[in-house]
Amino acid sequence: MQTHIVPVGFDYDRLIAPLIRDQREVDRVVLLKGAVGSQANVEYSKRLTMKLEQDFQNLLGAETERVLVEDVYDYDAAFEQAFDLIGSELDGGNEVWVNVSAMPRTVSFAFAAAAHSIIVERDDDREEVHTYYTAPEKYLETELAEELRNQVDVLSEIINSNKTVDNSRIKERLDSAEELLAEFDERGTTIGAKKIGNSHIVEIPVASFRNVKPFEEVILFKLGEEGEFKSVSELAKALAKELGEEYTDSFRSKVIYTVDRLGQNGKGYIKQERHGKSHRTRLSQLGSLWVRAHSKDKQQQSTLGPTEQG
Repeated sequence: MQTHIVPVGFDYDRLIAPLIRDQREVDRVVLLKGAVGSQANVEYSKRLTMKLEQDFQNLLGAETERVLVEDVYDYDAAFEQAFDLIGSELDGGNEVWVNVSAMPRTVSFAFAAAAHSIIVERDDDREEVHTYYTAPEKYLETELAEELRNQVDVLSEIINSNKTVDNSRIKERLDSAEELLAEFDERGTTIGAKKIGNSHIVEIPVASFRNVKPFEEVILFKLGEEGEFKSVSELAKALAKELGEEYTDSFRSKVIYTVDRLGQNGKGYIKQERHGKSHRTRLSQLGSLWVRAHSKDKQQQSTLGPTEQG
């Protein structure tokens, strides 16, 4: 079962639209709500929470639960709450998705950090915890500000001019303001969910880089160059050729052992999918990030000469 933890701020679309558009599985939703700013802000967030609760149930058939964040600016308390909540969902056998798109940054950062910490402690649950962000298609605040500027111009002209101002201009400004306010009341401070690549969700890896040994580096960089190998044997053959070594059972076993150490149950840098008797082997998202982050190191090493493999 998939549980989505959604901190509710002043957004609607990007908390639910990406899940609908990408046809994501959503079984259970935990809506985090807390007091932010003025009483008007609190009431507005409360209305959005109620609307999200109804739409998650009606549009996605998800079970929903509201959880109160007592102080949205207390990072330590939010972290503790997130750690307990995510851990409890995992203990219940659920896969957990944490949306960090909305609410004050203290809450979003606390929940992202808690997810990170849980993965470090619970290595077996590495594939069961995800944090993600959705970018809006449009920020409504900029349009509201532009409308205010237009209204200021009209009002200034009325005040500073002895001439009668065309009523159609006033009516135009009134209609525009009412339309923007209605959109704001319905959808919050942002509109839509922007598609980035093939998805409306940008997943953020939640595990830290770990020390990588020289031979592990060779494998990661090779996968970074080639993308995917149909089997570990093909990867081993390519590595033997690149390193000028003989392809033997011993070398193949060394590659298999190292790939396993870098895999889902190890450091999490490699993903494997079973196809018949073989395992397609490629970098995980975290592995891709490691390769990108260390590509300069590889270039420097190549100018200094080969390093010891092991």
